[in-house]
Amino acid sequence: MSQEQQIAIEERFARVFNDKSFKERLSSIDFEKYINGKKRLSFQKHDTIFEDGETPKGVFVLEKGAAKLSKSGAFGKDQILRFIKEGDIIGYRSLLCGENFQAKAEAMTDIECIFLPADIFMYLLEVDPQLSFAMLQKISYELGESSNTITFLAQKTVRERLAEILILLEQKLGVDPEGFIKISLTREEIANIIGTATESAIRLISEFKQDSLIEVDGRNIKILNHDKLMKLGHVVL
Repeated sequence: MSQEQQIAIEERFARVFNDKSFKERLSSIDFEKYINGKKRLSFQKHDTIFEDGETPKGVFVLEKGAAKLSKSGAFGKDQILRFIKEGDIIGYRSLLCGENFQAKAEAMTDIECIFLPADIFMYLLEVDPQLSFAMLQKISYELGESSNTITFLAQKTVRERLAEILILLEQKLGVDPEGFIKISLTREEIANIIGTATESAIRLISEFKQDSLIEVDGRNIKILNHDKLMKLGHVVL
């Protein structure tokens, strides 16, 4: 999926999931049910939003900050599944499937979000076709992302995987005023994402820096040469 299509899906969800839009589409009774049911929650960096195996009680829509979804493997090592940014909704897949959460959600920065209880979220999906369609698009997009991840890990070299993940992280999370990707990751987390040893990730980051592909400031990374990095990772946006 192109970046333009991804942005269009995210913009559609943002247009339909907000107080003003709900007030225009819902009946006064349904809108009051939504307003009275939703809560604003805050999480600090490293706080757990929900645990793997926990029973879903509702969905979370991030208004500020970033989070990660991870799954603990057989040997206790966490595998990062994907990153959550402002405007994203999490917790809905397990809720719709009627199962416990299959991953852990953890705040990577301080977070502010809207929590919508399960009964209200499910009710809104029944009475609001625009919300249902926006959610269907998001589910389809994330299913495609999962398929791409399988190909990413199975067919690309570690060097190609690092190049691609840096491009995708910048695309998904954006950059700060100085041009650094809007999330600071440990070398272990980067190694986790690209499926390699921490030592290999450290070596590759150093090589990318020496080749003037990226700039590194502690845990922060800025892409200096997008074209070369995209060619190296065989990335098509």
